[in-house]
Amino acid sequence: MSDVVPLEEVVEIMGGGTPSRSVKEYWGGPIPWATVKDFKSTTLDSTSESITRQGVENSATNIVPAGAIIVPTRMAVGKAAISAIDLAINQDLKAILPNENVDRRFLLHFLLSQASFLKSRAQGATVKGIKLDLLRSLPFPRLPIEEQRGIAAIMDKAASIRSKSERALELADNFSKSAYVHMVGHEHPDHESWMPTRLEQLAEHHKGSMRTGPFGSALRHSEFANEGIAVLGIDNAVQNRFAWGERRYITQDKYSELTRYRVLPGDVIITIMGTTGRSAVIPDNIPEAITTKHLAAITCDSKKVLPEFLSFAVHSDPLVIGQIEQANKGAIMQGLNLGIIKKLEINVPPLDAQRDFVRVLKKTTEINNNFSTGLGSGDDLYASISQHVFYGEL
Repeated sequence: MSDVVPLEEVVEIMGGGTPSRSVKEYWGGPIPWATVKDFKSTTLDSTSESITRQGVENSATNIVPAGAIIVPTRMAVGKAAISAIDLAINQDLKAILPNENVDRRFLLHFLLSQASFLKSRAQGATVKGIKLDLLRSLPFPRLPIEEQRGIAAIMDKAASIRSKSERALELADNFSKSAYVHMVGHEHPDHESWMPTRLEQLAEHHKGSMRTGPFGSALRHSEFANEGIAVLGIDNAVQNRFAWGERRYITQDKYSELTRYRVLPGDVIITIMGTTGRSAVIPDNIPEAITTKHLAAITCDSKKVLPEFLSFAVHSDPLVIGQIEQANKGAIMQGLNLGIIKKLEINVPPLDAQRDFVRVLKKTTEINNNFSTGLGSGDDLYASISQHVFYGEL
């Protein structure tokens, strides 16, 4: 859109503040007082704290009328919500009040569309924030208000689709976890009779059936290539399902030095650095690939365990999660190693019970994937429409 104006030309921006915590008369009154902790959705209709009229009069906060757009300028940069009630705000928030030529919901979606840009400009050693001047200078599209309302209606529908997609993912995840604990987990009546087994006992009986990727000088970042043999990392398992993330490759010559780190279809990969304890199963259509040092890989003994069951147990069984948390306890930076992974224990159900659970898991995943695809992929749909509306032509 070529016809834009600085945001400050079409809105009023109000700041906030915090009454003194040492004066009890300022707190617990009838006036809702918002902080970044209250941003649960794009509607701000309640707050965890409240203040008195005396607190307002003796601090830098302001009472913001319902209908204002509230945005954080510290700690949660990129979020935005419409206030459904009159409220006061703290110093980490700004209230944006549109003039009569700006539709409130259009303004909300515009501010949400700026999230990536605002986050990229946030500064601060510990808590990142943005300057008020940056907010004031955002290029706001100059459109007739009726056109704004039409676009806002489209964006509302896209946001609703995204919300339904997120809810479907949540329901599918909760159902799968419930199925696990009752079919093969600790809620099954036979759970205590199943043999507690270390993960190293569930791997095939040969050297390298449990392994991590190459360390140190064995594989340097400078040796990555634009094409060749794929290198898998945390991003391929962080969603607790296999997904392609950043594409990394090594040459065929380099691969010849690292073939012992190859992953095979059906292998279970586990994140051991950064975000630890996430897990996924290598799909059947995987090309030749190795892992980085950030992953542990297990080639399962098919006579004892199904990879889909084992992977789910690693990332969702509360008893296994407890063991991982205990291993991380007291560490400055969370991290696992192959020795810890080998010693994780699972009460292993019979293969028939594992197969029954895996059938439920696959069906749930299939239904959820079909639902998400039919809705236009949630986040992708919203981002695509937002890109067209605020950076191109709808």
